[in-house]
Formats: sequence, structure tokens, C-alpha cells
Amino acid sequence: MAKYYGLNELREMFLSFFESKDHLRLPSFSLIPQNDASLLLINSGMAPMKPYFKGEVEPPRRRVCTCQKCIRTGDIENIGKTARHGTYFEMLGNFSFGDYFKREAIHWSWEFLTEVVGLEKDRLYPSIYENDEEAFEIWNKEIGIPAENIFRFGKKDNFWEHGSGPCGPCSEIYYDRGLKYGCGSPDCKVGCECDRFIEVWNNVFSQFDNDGNGNYTELVQKNIDTGMGLERLAVVCQDVNSLFDVDTVMNITRHVTKITGAQYGQSNKTDVSLRVITDHIRASTFMIADGVQPTNEGRGYVLRRLLRRAARHGKLLGVNRPFLFEVVETVIRENESHYTYLRERAEHIIRVVRNEEENFARTIDTGMRIFGEKLAAHKANGQKVFSGEDAFLLADTYGFPIDLTAEMLEDEGMTVDMERFTACREEQRVRAREARKALGDLGWAGIDFGSDVTATEFVGYEEYNCEAKIVAVCVGEEVTGSLAGGEKGVIVLNKTPFYAEMGGQAADHGVLLMGDCRFEVTDVQKDKGGRYLHTGTMTRGMMKVDDLVCAAIDVERRKAIMRAHSATHLLQKALKSVLGDHVHQAGSLVEPDRLRFDFTHYSALTAEELTRIDLMVQDASLEGYGVNIKEMPIEEAKAMGAMALFSEKYGDTVRVVNMGGYSIELCGGTHLDNTAKIGPFRIESEGSVASGVRRIEAITGKECLRQMEQNRQTLYAACAALKTKPQELQAKLSEQFEEIKNLKKTLEAVKAKEAAGEVDRFLFGARKVGELHVITAAVSNADAGKLRQMGDLLRDKDSAVAAVLSSVSDGKITFLAVCGKDSVAKGVRAGDLVKLVCTACGGSGGGKPDSAMGGGKDVSKVDDALALVDDFVASKLQ
Repeated sequence: MAKYYGLNELREMFLSFFESKDHLRLPSFSLIPQNDASLLLINSGMAPMKPYFKGEVEPPRRRVCTCQKCIRTGDIENIGKTARHGTYFEMLGNFSFGDYFKREAIHWSWEFLTEVVGLEKDRLYPSIYENDEEAFEIWNKEIGIPAENIFRFGKKDNFWEHGSGPCGPCSEIYYDRGLKYGCGSPDCKVGCECDRFIEVWNNVFSQFDNDGNGNYTELVQKNIDTGMGLERLAVVCQDVNSLFDVDTVMNITRHVTKITGAQYGQSNKTDVSLRVITDHIRASTFMIADGVQPTNEGRGYVLRRLLRRAARHGKLLGVNRPFLFEVVETVIRENESHYTYLRERAEHIIRVVRNEEENFARTIDTGMRIFGEKLAAHKANGQKVFSGEDAFLLADTYGFPIDLTAEMLEDEGMTVDMERFTACREEQRVRAREARKALGDLGWAGIDFGSDVTATEFVGYEEYNCEAKIVAVCVGEEVTGSLAGGEKGVIVLNKTPFYAEMGGQAADHGVLLMGDCRFEVTDVQKDKGGRYLHTGTMTRGMMKVDDLVCAAIDVERRKAIMRAHSATHLLQKALKSVLGDHVHQAGSLVEPDRLRFDFTHYSALTAEELTRIDLMVQDASLEGYGVNIKEMPIEEAKAMGAMALFSEKYGDTVRVVNMGGYSIELCGGTHLDNTAKIGPFRIESEGSVASGVRRIEAITGKECLRQMEQNRQTLYAACAALKTKPQELQAKLSEQFEEIKNLKKTLEAVKAKEAAGEVDRFLFGARKVGELHVITAAVSNADAGKLRQMGDLLRDKDSAVAAVLSSVSDGKITFLAVCGKDSVAKGVRAGDLVKLVCTACGGSGGGKPDSAMGGGKDVSKVDDALALVDDFVASKLQ
């Protein structure tokens, strides 16, 4: 009988054991894969190690061990129905990246299981790949396992590979749990489908490279990838039926039974629900802790599905209120000894779970009632296939997930017509797309509200918030009736204080509120039908058509935008004053305390012009002009001298923004009531964007103050570094620059003297070939400039010189060849010499007869290349 150990004990025992074998203990990687688009969630201990195995990233050590959190949802429908399936599990693993191999991996797996954990040796059975004689010898001769207790399996079971690339045989270790877990067959042995022989360890020996066509070659660097399910090991050590009976998991189930009143072991139906709730809240807790949020796509949908499936099973047990969030505390308590961050993120996890439960509660009650009515109608007609149209109605109108419908029908012995459901969904998408084409960027024709959605009334000139009614909702490409927590979408209101992006002014941000429900608005656009499209995320609760909400803009953001917009008007006035009346607006962008203004002008602005313009804007701001905004007939506005955009088409009535008579423009944007509120203003840049069009970028208000403070801190830091005061900084810098300039001169002189000394040594050691003096030398720490300097000195000092110098830096070779005038006269040219040595090193080069440069690639051949020079010169003299 194995000794009892708790799951948390076993985890620590494993990691400590491999630390004693010089492994680096790594914390579990996040469940969200990093730089791996092939996975939604980490599903194995090896998955986050792939960059190390592929050689893309250098591992922190050649030996590492981990306990990795994993999520697998491929068989989510079977969770709870069998004792084997679980969504969340932990995988123990020890890994070698080109360090140890089979012998150590096998010996250590045996040592841990038998000597540390204390499993009985006669109940352990290894399996090997059918042709892996090396593994057989280790198990049989070194470990002492009888040959009849070593099982050979084929590629399907004991050879790991995935397409082309590294692959190799496996060796698994099975534990015999005894007859009470068996099937009773006299042929029951390792490999049987019953629960008697359970695999606890798998050693993968990555030793081959598959070219993708079934051809295998030995890898130079062989790796070890092992995996052992922590829950499986706990099942063996605690002698329990399944992973759901392990201590930490069962403690979660006990909390669920306390809430629901259901008893584990009471009936199979009850046990299924208890196991689903336990497994799903365990998985959800870890997913949320790692940053996953409930959404309608990707890993967010996996989380939403788990939570909603668990909530439904709670209702099956008679719980008609949110309760999963209460169980989160137990999940954290059972796991925080190792995953300490769970406690720090507890409040966030509980809030996410509770919000999702509350959102689903609003959906499921209505959905269950409609489902029940539709189900009864199908049964009355003797139908075994649930209508695809009805399934789509449940999903589209009542937010009832299709997978939940399918699962509930399975309980009733029915199926759903998925083909028709998919067709209905696609038909809805087509209708939505056609509606958008007909009515602009987001059309609303064709939705079943009984009447067309009318234009939105904008009240944002006078109000920062107002009560409004939701008249339409869109999620993705589909017009829907509601928006649930975590979903991104568009909400259309009958009236709004939110300014939509137009006329170069950025859209307002803010929130739509209804009780505890909250929709965060991050963009607003206006379609051709005059509807304001509030884009954002439903962060809490649910909103639907006809709900009354409080629409409130982010006031600080609006004020910052108004500062920039009012400053833009003053800037245009200043540009006309300084540059001339030919200046006209060619485009603009107004964001919080930041603006971009494009204007017609034929040349770059001078520093003097920019300074004048900057000061004019600041002076106008300081004047504190009152801003009067009024609608009037366009002819009256023109008579006032109001500036308008040439490209803009105006109606009979226009909106005029008058800043104390100093600046008068036609404008539909939002503005301050006094120019003094603009605050500081500063031009940051000026440049060309097209022929005859210039662009100025500037900042205002708090952004200007922030940058001023940042510059002040930079100034003080510079003064501290130079041990001076701000008013003396310029003089100090001039002094420092002069000192650096003198030091550079001194250094260059020293380098020149050093180079001259080296040249003299080269000339002293020159070899006489005919009447010429041949020099070949490798110069250390020399760049191209230094080589040229030395070459010039050689040529100046000896007219009969023929020299080749080399230098190697960062694996790249540089060659310089020089020839004096006597050498050139005798047919020895620098260009020929440099081509000779460069070619010998796999490179190229060329130049003039008296001086040439080139490069090479093969550093190992530099000496051989230089050795060719003497014979080459001699051949030219024959």
C-alpha cells in the first residue's frame, strides 16, 4: 500500500527532488500562451518549453523542473460523467536541453517513485517503444525489472512526434492499483482500458529529427521531456477512485455540497453535477487569476462556457442564486501554499465570477422558460431533433448559448439541428451586412423593432450627462437585442451627450450606467442616418433594447479636448496674421490637450515665424476672450467675417464660434467658454505633409504642464550630474565640451604615434622579394580608419612597399592593401592583392593600384590568405 501524501506535499517533494539533481525550479508559466498562436491555453508541461526545445530562446539552465498549470477542454462534455476527465490539472516535469539523457531520466524517475514517494517496486511496470533496446537495457540490467514486466508498445503509444522536427521514443511507468480497480478479466494487464493500471510517469526521449517524409536522423543535441500528472500521482498515493476524490479537490466539492445540500455519492446524476461545478470553478479561478476575462470568443469564451455550465448544474441541484463566487475562496485556500498570487488576486477573481453569474442568471431564467416551451412542443410532435430555428431564437434573442441548448437536449435524449442553426446565424449576418451597406457604417434596417431606429438627439453642447433609452444593440457583425458582461459591442441611444468623432475632433469617452450595470464607451461614430454609435465593453451586468440608462461622458477628457480645439482656432488666426491670408485649413485633429493642424503654405516656417505664432496664441489665451457660440443664417455669419472650410458644404443655418471678436469661425465642435482656460500652449513641430501643405503639432493645458515638469526634472538631473546650478548649466556644458574636444585631440595624437610605431616595426620586419618590400600583418582592435592611416604611412615611408594588413571584428574580416609607387611601376597593384586575400576568405574587394580594401567571411582562413601574398608578388616580378 502506497504511503498517503497530500497533493501539495507531492508537488513540493517532486520539485525539491529535482532541485537536488541540479535542476532549476521554474514557476508555472501563465495559462495564457506567450508568442504561441497555435494554442488558446497552455495544455501540457512541455507547451511553454517549446522555444527552448526549438533553440529559439536560450533556456535559463540546461536542467529545469516545473509544476505547470494546464487546461484542456477538448472533451468538456465528458467532464463530470467519468472519473478520468478534468479540465484543469497540474503537470510535473523535469527537462533536459542537451544535458542528460535516457540513463539519468529513467534512474531518477525510478528513484523518485520508489525511494521518495515510497511506491512498491513490484507494482510498477515500465513500458518502452518496441525498438528501444537502450531503454530496455537500462530498465532490465540497471534497474532490475524482469523482462516480462517491461511492456513494448508501438508508435501509437510509445513514440512522440508531431509532423517534422524533433521526435523520439517514450518510456512510461504504470502503477498497479490492485484488483479492486480492475475489470475482472484474466487478461487484465498494462494497456487495459480499466482503472487498475494507471500511467503515472512518461519519459520522452527526443533523439531523432523527422524530415516529414518518415526519414529519421539522430539529433546532435538530445533532450528529455517528462510529464507526470500531479492529480494522478495523488490518486495513487491516497488510494482514491479518481482525481475528484483527491484531498484538495474533494475539499472544494465539500464546499459545493454545503451550499447545494447535495451529497457526493448519493446518485450518479448528483455526482455529475458536483464534479462539473468543482472542476469548472477550479479551472475558472486559475484562468481569471492569469488574466482571462469572460467573452464570446477565444479563451474568454472557454471561461464563459465553464462558468455558465457550472451555474446551470447549480440550478439542477436546486441553487437559484449566484453561488460559484463563494467557492472561489476554497479553491484559493487549497492552492495558495504554492500559488501565492491567488490570494493577492482574490477580490478580482470573485468579482469576475460573480458578475458572470449575475449576467447569466438574467439570461438563463427567460431562456429556460422558452426552452421548456419549445421542448414540450417538439415532444408533443414526437420529434427527436430540436429545430435549428428555435435554437437560433434562443441564442440570438435570449442569449442562451447553443452548447448549453445541445447539452440539455442530450439529457432529454434529443439532438439539435446544427446545420439549420448555422444557416440561420449566417442569414442574420448577411442581413446585418446589407443593412450597414444601405445606411452607412452601421445600418439598422431589417431589425424587428416594429419601426426604424431614428437619428440620435445630441445634447452634449449643454449637458455632460443625461438619461437616454437604448434603441439598438450590435455585437460583432450582428444586430442583437442585448449586450452581456464582458462583451464588446455598439449601443445606439435616442439621445446622447457624447460627441461623435467628426470635424477633426476626437470622440468623447465615458460610461452608460443602469443600476449595477456598466458599459464603458471608448469610441463614438455618427452614421449617415444620424445615429450615434457608442462603441465599448459591457464591464458589468447586461443591457438590452428599451433599457433606460444614464449616459455620462468623461468630463476631464472633454475639457482637455475643448482646450485643444479652442487653441486650434487661435492658432489659425495667428497663422493668417503672421504668414498671410493665403493660409487656409487643410485638415486637423483635436485630441485631449493635443492638436494637429494642416494648412496651405508654400515654404517651411522659420524659427522666428514659429516663435511669433506661438506667442500670439499664448497672448490671445491670456487676454481671456469670452467665447460666444451661436447658430445663425450663413449669410449673417459671412457678414461677420467668419472663417469657413473651402471643402465643407454648409446648410442655411450654421454654428458660429466667436472668441471675443479676435477669432470667428464656423464650427460644430465643443469649446471652452473663455480662452484663458486653454492654459499653456506650445508648438512641438512643423513640417511638410504634401506639396503646398504644412503641418503644425502642438500641446495645451495639462499635457503642456506635464512636459514642462518633465523637462524641469531633466534639467535638475543634468545639473546634479554636472554639479552645477540651472543658470550655470550652459557655461558648464561648454566647458565640458571643450575638455572632451581636447581629450579627443590628445587621444588621436596618441593613436597616431602608436600607429607610426607599428608601421616602423612592420617596415623593419619587411621581407625582400626582388627589389620590393613585402609586409603581411594582422592588426588587433583596428577599424577601417586605423588600417587606412597605417597604410598611408607605409606608402609614404617606403615607395617599394607592398603590404596587406588584416583586422577581425565581430566575426568579420577587413583587408587593406597598399603599394608604393615603385611597386605599382613593377606591376604589383593593391587592387589585385586585396582581391587575392578576400577571395581566399570567401569575400570580395577592390580599389586603386596604390590602395584597396575588402572583406572576408571565413576567419579561420586569414593566415592562409596572407601567406599567398609573397608568391603573388614574386610572380608579378618574373
